[in-house]
Amino acid sequence: MIALSLAEIAEIVGGQSYDIPDTAASVTGPVVTDSRAVQPGALFAAFAGEHVDGHDYAERAVAAGAVAVLATRPVGVPAIVVPDVTAALGALARRVVERLGTTTVALTGSAGKTSTKDLIAQLLERKGPTVYPAGNLNNEIGLPLTALRAAEDTEHLVLEMGARYIGDIRYLTGLVPPKIGLVLNVGTAHIGEFGGREQIAEAKGEIVEALPEDGVAVLNADDPLVRAMASRTKARVVLFGEADDADVRAENVRLTESGQPAFRLHTPTGCSDVTLRLYGEHHVSNALAAAAVAHELGMSVDEIALALSEAGTLSRWRMEVTERPDGVTVVNDAYNANPESMRAALRALVAMGKASQAKGGRTWAVLGLMAELGDEALAEHDAVGRLAVRLNVSKLVAVGGREASWLQLGAYNEGSWGEESVHVSDAQAAVDLLRSELRPGDVVLVKASRSVGLERVAQALLEDTAEGEVAGR
Repeated sequence: MIALSLAEIAEIVGGQSYDIPDTAASVTGPVVTDSRAVQPGALFAAFAGEHVDGHDYAERAVAAGAVAVLATRPVGVPAIVVPDVTAALGALARRVVERLGTTTVALTGSAGKTSTKDLIAQLLERKGPTVYPAGNLNNEIGLPLTALRAAEDTEHLVLEMGARYIGDIRYLTGLVPPKIGLVLNVGTAHIGEFGGREQIAEAKGEIVEALPEDGVAVLNADDPLVRAMASRTKARVVLFGEADDADVRAENVRLTESGQPAFRLHTPTGCSDVTLRLYGEHHVSNALAAAAVAHELGMSVDEIALALSEAGTLSRWRMEVTERPDGVTVVNDAYNANPESMRAALRALVAMGKASQAKGGRTWAVLGLMAELGDEALAEHDAVGRLAVRLNVSKLVAVGGREASWLQLGAYNEGSWGEESVHVSDAQAAVDLLRSELRPGDVVLVKASRSVGLERVAQALLEDTAEGEVAGR
């Protein structure tokens, strides 16, 4: 963060100073919410959670080097006390970004936000210092924490914006107004909260409504609900996708033998060939979105193509591919799941398994709950189970409770009556099954919503042998 005195911070957030011997002392380090992450010069933001109250760790944070604590009550050490720490973080983030004048890129979508954010960051870093979130810090706390990492030399600030309700993105864009706003897609993630895809589109479109007249709205030409958002912005519109009228588009899309996408990238200033190190055809759309942003910020088509071809995975448990020494490949995509990302991952699994199947290897889909689908949960889980059969996935392992059983039921009803599909109670049962049946050449996809914790399956499989070679890094 840029250096700010405690007096300046108190003025910005409307707080009262307590136990501060010198209000001229400056915060020069990061703003953190975990006392274990404190560095000298930091500001510690204390949140009262369901199980842990950050105020109880205020003394520890100051002892570790924090200049002060942002809190809702006096804590016996230097503190700026405010009614609402979340609102205070937002106010501080907005003031810092206003002072810096960096170019802010904000993106949203039902699927692919974090992967696309990672691609954009890797492209823009080639132009100059770029700040972006670690993982998916995309809510009212994570977004300000990311913005507050911006420094005097930061040229680009890339922000991911998530939403569970209408108005969430409007709030986030009010904290840090974007210059470039990107909408990837409108799917069914959080459809239980929103009630339908049209309501999701209403929420996602808030990002382009926030753009200034000299801003740029980057929209997916292949998604009708996203394309329609062009009417909701006063900014200039740039389309990306495989549609013929897309400003940034892909032609001759194909997958390599290992399941990595390759295509011809077309931009308004030329074209160039791209072969991604990521896995699955769904990353083509993500790459085009990143290319459109980079093109708007002055990168040439050749620079973009090279950067995309060299970009890897920055965030954990997202199509993280590891080949064990015994020839078993583990695809850990267990960070989260919704119907769109589940279908994309299954297709990627099948593409990756083609070469191994010719030599007797099999494809395994170890799948669990897709959360927050509301009344659509049964139909969506059933559809994913059916898709696994239609794609000829060798083995479906549905892990967990009722919703997981719907995955297996869908597969059964689609014609998987033998050992091709099975329902197990939990992650350990899945591990036990896989350990007994995996053989060299098999490819194993592990995917579910974050709450399931299915990454434990992938981790257990990798711990069974010596450290493998991570692909796509």
